[in-house]
Amino acid sequence: MPEQLIHDDLTGKIIGCAMKVHTALGNGFQEVVYQRALEVEMGYQGLIFEREKEMPIFYREVEVGKRRVDFLVQNIISVELKAIIQLEDVHLAQAINYLEAYNIKIGLLINFGSKSLTFKRLLNKKFKQ
Repeated sequence: MPEQLIHDDLTGKIIGCAMKVHTALGNGFQEVVYQRALEVEMGYQGLIFEREKEMPIFYREVEVGKRRVDFLVQNIISVELKAIIQLEDVHLAQAINYLEAYNIKIGLLINFGSKSLTFKRLLNKKFKQ
């Protein structure tokens, strides 16, 4: 299976949940409002996830910090939310850095701040099984 299609059904379901939230709420709210609404919608859709899961960050196998991922879905997909007018390269780089730091293969960066929902599907090219 090509790497870009790994967990495609699951990421599609998450994006569908985000689209329902954005359709209902529109843009203009703070990120936490979208996070709470997405938590409700993913629960209705039967997804298994943890919200604001604290994850350790390692350097040379030594824990150097912690960070909370907005959602960790089925323990395999990182979901980072934004509520800004436009995603920029810095947001993409940050989300990819988190995937690498957490050693998670697939991630989603979802932005609720624009008139239309925007999202990026991310692949950790440094993933270690």
